[in-house]
Amino acid sequence: MNLDQVEGKWKQLKGSAKIKWGELTDDDLDKVEGSAERLAGVLQERYGKTKEEADAEVDTFFKDA
Repeated sequence: MNLDQVEGKWKQLKGSAKIKWGELTDDDLDKVEGSAERLAGVLQERYGKTKEEADAEVDTFFKDA
């Protein structure tokens, strides 16, 4: 799925993201607005991941969506 499609379907994907990353709040997911970069940033904050780890997880999540 390309990034334009992700941003357009973000409301549908938020539920999947919440299941995958249970520590993310609804506010966190609302701030992301389908942006891979923002989601990676939130994962870094909440889970203490490196940028590379967060980017890899987000890439995989969006590819599988």
